[in-house]
Order: sequence, then C-alpha cells, then structure tokens
Amino acid sequence: MIFSNLANAGRYSKLHPLFFRAFEFIRHTDLRALAPGHHDIEGDNLFAIVEHEEGRTRAEAKLECHRRYIDIQYVLEGVDEMGWKSLPDCRYPADDYDAGKDIRFFDDKPAAWIATPPGHFCIFFPEDAHAPLVSNGFIRKAVFKIAVGAG
Repeated sequence: MIFSNLANAGRYSKLHPLFFRAFEFIRHTDLRALAPGHHDIEGDNLFAIVEHEEGRTRAEAKLECHRRYIDIQYVLEGVDEMGWKSLPDCRYPADDYDAGKDIRFFDDKPAAWIATPPGHFCIFFPEDAHAPLVSNGFIRKAVFKIAVGAG
C-alpha cells in the first residue's frame, strides 16, 4: 500500500509499466468533468472508474481485495478515509472470490485508516485488503484499475 500525492507520483511510475500512463491521465484530464462510471484508457489493462458517492461509516465499510488489478484511488473531492489490512492477515472472508468482478470481501476490521484528501492517492496491490469510501460527506474520486501482468 502506498499513500502519496500527485507531486510525488513520479517516484512510483517505475513500479508498473502502466503507472506512468495512469498518472499522465490524471495530470492531463479534467477528471471532475468525467461522468461517474467506467472510462477506457488502455482497454482491460488500464481503465478508470469515476465515483461520486456519499461516504459510509467505518462500521459499514468492508475490506475488499483484487487479484487481477492494482488500484490507484485518486481523491478529487472530500476526504476518503480508507481502511487497510494486509491480505495474509485477513481471517474472516465474507464470501468467495468473484472472478468476474475481481473482488472478495472480508469481515475483518482494518488494521489502519488513511485519511486521503483531494490531490492524494492510495495504491492498493493484490496483497492489500482495503475499505474505501469512508467519510461523513460526499467523495468524488477516480479509481484507476491496472492489470497486474499488463505492460
């Protein structure tokens, strides 16, 4: 898991061949003008999901993980207090892995909370369970999905 801001994005561009492309998209696209939903960038290898939702409480948030995609969750408006726990430490699966949606949920409680303000992002790798969209207000953000083996 990485927490940083866009000014430091260059430090992480070499971690995956498509990270640079994702950060360039953030820098050169008016993300606030994009409608909520799916936005294709590089087919199934890199796409963005724009969300504008009312936040939930920590108690309502469920940890989730993905096998095929890395998330870069970039906050545009509001503060997204994202929960985190190392996937190997998750002991209470809420369901089976859904390969079609590339997601599995857990009933574990996060080990840490990261208050992520506008202009900042969290990167969640497949070994990172995370509980996003926790806030006492609305959150607008773009979640960039990067295929693990792409590039």
